[in-house]
Amino acid sequence: MSQRPMRVVIVTPGSFPIPSGKSSSVEQVVQKTAEKLVTFMPVCVLGRRTKYQPRSEMREGCTYIRVPYGGSRSYISAVSRQIAIRKPGVIQVENRPHFVLYLRKRFPRCFISLVLHSKIFISLPYISQKYLKACLAAADVVIVNSDYLKQAVLAKVPSAAHKIVTQHLGVDVTKFTSRWSSEGNESRTQMLKKLGYENRKIILFVGRLIPRKGVHHLLKAMKTVIQTEPDAVLILVGGAFYGSRRLTAYVKRLYREGSKMPQNVKFVPYTSHADIPKWFHLADVVAVPSEEGEAFGLVNIEAMASGVPVVATNSGGIGEVIKNGTVGYLVDLGKIETDLPLYLLRLLADEELRRAMGEQGIQRVDQLFTWDKAAEMRYDLYKHKLGR
Repeated sequence: MSQRPMRVVIVTPGSFPIPSGKSSSVEQVVQKTAEKLVTFMPVCVLGRRTKYQPRSEMREGCTYIRVPYGGSRSYISAVSRQIAIRKPGVIQVENRPHFVLYLRKRFPRCFISLVLHSKIFISLPYISQKYLKACLAAADVVIVNSDYLKQAVLAKVPSAAHKIVTQHLGVDVTKFTSRWSSEGNESRTQMLKKLGYENRKIILFVGRLIPRKGVHHLLKAMKTVIQTEPDAVLILVGGAFYGSRRLTAYVKRLYREGSKMPQNVKFVPYTSHADIPKWFHLADVVAVPSEEGEAFGLVNIEAMASGVPVVATNSGGIGEVIKNGTVGYLVDLGKIETDLPLYLLRLLADEELRRAMGEQGIQRVDQLFTWDKAAEMRYDLYKHKLGR
């Protein structure tokens, strides 16, 4: 294995093009990790072909190769042919355990890592426990983004304990800049004026409008918030699907609830990731009311990098990111009805507290959650595992 070159090929799920402003968080994470990892080792990203992107290109030092997507089976077969041409030292599979088993049979001597982003693709109906065990056995290392996700994998496949490594995600600190900076303040002033929200206090939610993100809890909390802070506005940025404005029954229900508070609730349909930073500049508080199962939650560190305090549920891996009482507040799911509005109101009432927590958040991100740090950890792991 030590004779293999230190080159990595990253196998994306194929569900969305990469790079893309309308993809899932998996593709966003892959792109940012690849752009930093390439400073340590050559990186090739394999993804699905589109009509509007070239079949191959160099971006930020990374090679992108795009193959036809006619379903999972034909896609991984096309990916496999590209890997055979490139002969990498490391095959990094993103969030699809069954791809690992397929590639292990074709590249028995290659080092294969599996990077898991959530519990979805290690659970039914996507994969059985027996098949998951076989897939993890075929990986040399399994990388997860939180200790919470590590425990979830261990609960399903205890025999994989020796190969699971936690590596937290990062944020692009050149894009997510402090709302307290002169640039952030100017961006905020312009947006408030554009929206007609001068002198209003802004609670921001950014994410998918699906039940497990807990938006219904937030709308319920707003009814309490506006009794004390009648000028507060809840802005909800996102939709039910990536890159689509299609409405689900759940989203229609949220719209109905929001329509009861027309002066205090604003829905902003799906927005590309490139436009998200300016919404964080607008916020006084970011709310993350996720229900059980949130593996990490990139929105938490994006808010912190923007100097905005966070009120989040202590769900999944969020407690590893948010330091309670320092960069924001953690709410127990069992107390969400009382504590979510309580902490939102506490922050809305105290600008000094908001700024102090916001600046603590910026420091915490710089210390722990940058893509530079994430890439360095990934390279060190591969170097160690390959005996370099």
